[in-house]
Amino acid sequence: MATSKRSSQAVRGAKSTLLWFGIILIVLGGLNWASVAFQNGQWTPKLALDLEGGTQVVLAAQLQEGAAAPSGDQMAQAASIIRQRVDASGISEAEVTTQGGTNIVVSVPGELDAETQNRIESSAKLEFRPVLYTDSASNVQVVKPEDFGMESFNATPTVEPTDGSDVAQLTDQLFADFLAFDCADVMSDPEVADPEEPMIACDESGTEKFVLGPVEISGEHISDATSSMVTNQQGVATGQWGVNLQFDATGTAEFRAVTERLVAIGATPDPTTGMADTTRSRFAVTLDGNVIVAPTANAVITDGKAQITGSFTEQSSKDLADQLKFGALPFSFQTQSTQTISATLGTWQLQAGLIAGAIGLLLVLLYSLLQYRLLGLVTMASLASLAVVAYLVVTLLSNQEGYRLSLAGVAGLIIAIGITADSFIVYFERIKDELREGRSLPAAVERGWSRAIRTILASDAVNLLVAIVLFFVAVGNVRGFAITLGITTLIDLFVVTLFTHPLMRLLATTKFFGGGHPASGLDPRALGAVYRGRGEFRRSSQAKKTKVQASAKEAERRQSLAERKAAEAAAKGEK
Repeated sequence: MATSKRSSQAVRGAKSTLLWFGIILIVLGGLNWASVAFQNGQWTPKLALDLEGGTQVVLAAQLQEGAAAPSGDQMAQAASIIRQRVDASGISEAEVTTQGGTNIVVSVPGELDAETQNRIESSAKLEFRPVLYTDSASNVQVVKPEDFGMESFNATPTVEPTDGSDVAQLTDQLFADFLAFDCADVMSDPEVADPEEPMIACDESGTEKFVLGPVEISGEHISDATSSMVTNQQGVATGQWGVNLQFDATGTAEFRAVTERLVAIGATPDPTTGMADTTRSRFAVTLDGNVIVAPTANAVITDGKAQITGSFTEQSSKDLADQLKFGALPFSFQTQSTQTISATLGTWQLQAGLIAGAIGLLLVLLYSLLQYRLLGLVTMASLASLAVVAYLVVTLLSNQEGYRLSLAGVAGLIIAIGITADSFIVYFERIKDELREGRSLPAAVERGWSRAIRTILASDAVNLLVAIVLFFVAVGNVRGFAITLGITTLIDLFVVTLFTHPLMRLLATTKFFGGGHPASGLDPRALGAVYRGRGEFRRSSQAKKTKVQASAKEAERRQSLAERKAAEAAAKGEK
């Protein structure tokens, strides 16, 4: 009665698990359908640059006249930052390389949308400059020296400026240029400004224009930038979004000195007006010649951790954080050309990869049928389930996360066949071991699973660890291989746990498999042992003597260390 009760519970558990497996498949299919129906997705995975072709953008470094050519390290740094920008836009399998010492080539799969192109081309040097003067961008005036009874405007400071915020830098000529400055004319084509001199710039919305002092901090000293909700002193979120900045050691020291000066300016009343100069206590961040943000310094930042607050939304704070984090190029770039490129490998390479996978799959199935008879059909069903789940997951990632399948990614999927086949072999061999020890098939399935799952978990953990390391260390196609290897490893565990094991539980209750039909691959007589009852077994009288001896040796060889010690202890007890 107890055995029958356990069997019924196992059957109910197996049916419940298979039901959940089916529900998860339906959910994955539904998510893909929703992507196709409402989000312009597609039912097939998007292909990477090597299989589909795409768009190539060549960026040329913009250097000041007489400046030295960029070093190899500077170009590598610039390429790394642009690659981070491309990755942050959700495009996978992009290639970013240097060319000729002054160019960077960006190749992305498919067509390049306007947002991503702007992100790539916004390649100016990120700089921090103090604000000297501001006005509305709509206030455009042309003034001439003769209007003031002068022959020419003075372009040189009358006294040497003491620091970056000194208004002595506001010469007559600079102020006249500022009044005549029209943001609509220059925002689309900003000039490369001398970092040692003041500059005139507009904010990105074109509503405010600035006179800015020399560069105080270069953007390359930003080590990190993130967006988050602003919290008060009690740590409670205020409902406002802000941008968090983290400087490196050099940037921390420079930012501390600058904020000390700006805070002092904001706290000191002007002798003429009696009001504090809040304009010169602002600090502008410029990218591509435009001011992306100009916050007021409210406190001295000593630890290099600053927070920018204002009228941010979640998206605008994230965009600004990305600009600050990925905008710190060592120099500016300008787009030299944009062209469509063909696939580097071609569709026939993909077909060759798929044919290789099909051949590997066929060989695994033939081996399973020869080795495990009709039990090999479980392998076929499990591999088919793996293929369906992997296809749905990769397609969903393509639609939702922009993942693209490269030839290296196809290789990762093919390797999954071997990973999953290895799991089946471990499981089936454990079941056969239990049958050799005289247990019934339902008991052998349960005990074999408890022993096999530890080996499967260890094997999958190693594969997953390799995939994670590859993903974070490698770039380009190798990262695509790491993604598919990691995905298929997790799917292998998912299929073996939620499909293969429950299926074996159900098959163990059938007359064909549970009765040990010779074609089932689970015939205890062929394995050299016959179940007798209550955990005891006797050797088959029908099996050949050589088969019995071979099976006994095989069972002895497969004993664990604990089983060997138990057997030795039992033998000593008998003596």
